Amino acid sequence: MSTFSGLNTAYTGLTAARRGLDVVGQNIVNANVDGYTRQRVTLSSVPAVGNRFSTGAASGEGVSVDGVARLGDVMLDNQVRSTANAFGFANVRATSFAKLESSLREPGDEGLSARFDAFAGAWQEVANQPGEAAPAAVLINEAKALAGRIATGYDEAVGEWSRVRGDLDGLVAEVNATAASVADLNAQIRKGTAQGVSVNELVDQRDRLAAGLAELTGASVRSGEDGMIDLVVDGNSLVAGAKSSAMVAVGAPSMTGAATAGVHLEWAALPGTTVSAGGEAGGLVSLLANAADGGPIAKAAEQYNALATKLADSVNQLHATGSTTGGATGLDFFAFTAGAPAATGLTVVPTSAAGIATGAAANGAADGSVAAGIAGLFGRPGSVAKDWSDFVTTFAASSKAATTTAKGAETAASNALGAQAAGASVDMDEENVNLLMYQQAYQASARVLSAVDEALDTLINRTGLVGR
Repeated sequence: MSTFSGLNTAYTGLTAARRGLDVVGQNIVNANVDGYTRQRVTLSSVPAVGNRFSTGAASGEGVSVDGVARLGDVMLDNQVRSTANAFGFANVRATSFAKLESSLREPGDEGLSARFDAFAGAWQEVANQPGEAAPAAVLINEAKALAGRIATGYDEAVGEWSRVRGDLDGLVAEVNATAASVADLNAQIRKGTAQGVSVNELVDQRDRLAAGLAELTGASVRSGEDGMIDLVVDGNSLVAGAKSSAMVAVGAPSMTGAATAGVHLEWAALPGTTVSAGGEAGGLVSLLANAADGGPIAKAAEQYNALATKLADSVNQLHATGSTTGGATGLDFFAFTAGAPAATGLTVVPTSAAGIATGAAANGAADGSVAAGIAGLFGRPGSVAKDWSDFVTTFAASSKAATTTAKGAETAASNALGAQAAGASVDMDEENVNLLMYQQAYQASARVLSAVDEALDTLINRTGLVGR
């Protein structure tokens, strides 16, 4: 190494150490920034340059700053996205199941089971005291309370369906906006890569958004050109380089339409092309499916309609066979709209004891056999009360399974994030060590520069002065 080349060698050492200090400082100040991936300056030695006059061994020409590496792990990033997809799907379903289960109010005094028991008990009291005003008034009030509880349960199912439908519309808008942001970041990364500048912070932002889209739609990542990525949903590109595609939620705007149509996602530019998304979007779409396709909300609403129909039919059938204390026969106890009894509400026909058929006409006004028969409807197999009990048990099991799945998915997602953070987050102890290392390297390079400068000063300004 010549004396003058030694100046360049020392200078490259100063430059490398200063760049290392810059990167360490960037890591330290971003240590608490969510999604930041630590960086390291990448260095390589510059080999000696030989020529035809070179003889013997020669030292290198210093150090080269090759770039700033982003210390992320592709495998861990993929794991974060895949677990986020599973968690997004399971979590929205578990949330909706929990809301619906809460609306059942079982077990409890406000649940339908308690209302069926109270209704049956009121009929038994009427059977014991045919024609009496007090037990008849209690029966009518219990009947209205039962009908009201069925209507309330149905309305709560409709409300949950509307909430989920609104959530899907909001999610689609968020997905489209986020996809556009990823496409814009792709364009910036491509431009920065072409200019030779560091794009690590842009990649961090883009990967954070990509992870969010994986949770929302189940999007998978495919590497593209010039540092860009593509996001793929159901085999089609949500983001392709610097371009993004939009989704739309198509289908019934209300529970009434959902009974047959349901709701699905389509590509905005390709009407009629269904998108089978995962993540939260897939979970929401599955909740909005019609009863025939397993939609839990629609099935709950259908159950309320079935209960109302069976309740009215079974009570009316027996009630019509009896007679009131005044001798009237063939009377209905409940009135309802066929096809939508829970939605429109059951109506209690009698307004007093005079409208309640309690016994057989041939047995006289004191007969309570018909009322007793109606009271016995709710304890036998296949009764409306048994149907409700079976539905509650089945739904509770489904809700528990959804909650268990969501908890497992949450644990997996949390573990994946922990593993990613362990490899990509900033370790302050390590950064402090690197800070000292680059500081000492800078000081040492400066000392080499001073030593070479002193040698050159001696050679240039003092050579030939001895003996004068």
